[in-house]
Amino acid sequence: MRVQCVICDVIETIDNELPLAKKVRNRPIHTYMCQTCHDRITKRTEERKATGNFKLYESKKDEDEW
Repeated sequence: MRVQCVICDVIETIDNELPLAKKVRNRPIHTYMCQTCHDRITKRTEERKATGNFKLYESKKDEDEW
């Protein structure tokens, strides 16, 4: 299966039997990101976390009494 990275527009080929290929094929909301872009984003996120100014906003979970 040919896929295109959403960030750098590199076209790569992945195996049709991989779970990622099935996600991309069946659900248009799932997008493909190449490994170099994924590594770059991970590295920069870790650098921002190390500064101490990085805040991850998560939804608060309400505990149900029942």
